[in-house]
Amino acid sequence: MAFKDHFSGHADAYASARPDYPTSLYAWLAQQTPTRSHAWDCATGNGQAAIGLALHFDQVSASDASADQIANAIPQANVRYLVASAEHSTLHQTSVDLISVAQALHWFDHDAFYAEVRRVARPNGVLAAWTYGLTRVNPAIDAIVDTLYEDLLDPWWPPERRHVETGYQDLAFPFAEIPSPDFAMRQYWSLTQFIAYLHTWSAMQRYLRNHKSRDAIDEIEHRLASVWRHADRVREVLWPLRMRVGRV
Repeated sequence: MAFKDHFSGHADAYASARPDYPTSLYAWLAQQTPTRSHAWDCATGNGQAAIGLALHFDQVSASDASADQIANAIPQANVRYLVASAEHSTLHQTSVDLISVAQALHWFDHDAFYAEVRRVARPNGVLAAWTYGLTRVNPAIDAIVDTLYEDLLDPWWPPERRHVETGYQDLAFPFAEIPSPDFAMRQYWSLTQFIAYLHTWSAMQRYLRNHKSRDAIDEIEHRLASVWRHADRVREVLWPLRMRVGRV
């Protein structure tokens, strides 16, 4: 299956405007693995998850099929970045304690990826995939974001987005599942930071490339400003995570 690249065109914005995963997530994942020698963060993007895992594993291999994403990745001494697909990682056989996939499992050829997971995982290794959907701030802001997502941008979301909406529960996951705690991302953002995040959505980028006028987007941003009230006011922004974790 051809690599579906929805983010290389705005990799720099993606790196600066995406939220961070909670540190408690990485600590919990490390507790599930038999050893903590080597983790593989697959489809690493700008390396957010790889950097978090690097605090708990001796070495992290962080791969992405997008060279632009890797070029914008966060450097870290014990993180090795490489351009490679999820289905063909180039990692050694039985060399990995943990395989992590943050907000990317829905893009993969699942049969081929799961075969690669079985090839590289050590006995009793762990595969953890997580995703998050719409952010929540407060009812007034949430209603505007929902309109943007469901009405204005609906035709511009790729079909794989439905797997995010179901929290990956509709995807095959042929591993012995491990129950996970509830995790959520939290950021404290101004209106400018919040709008910058909305512009990292692949559907937003696709919409803007295909419309000469920004009027509809400007209207959404004007409505957000009216309920945010003070543009420099910092608000809590929340994204609940949904996970599939399994032992290989």
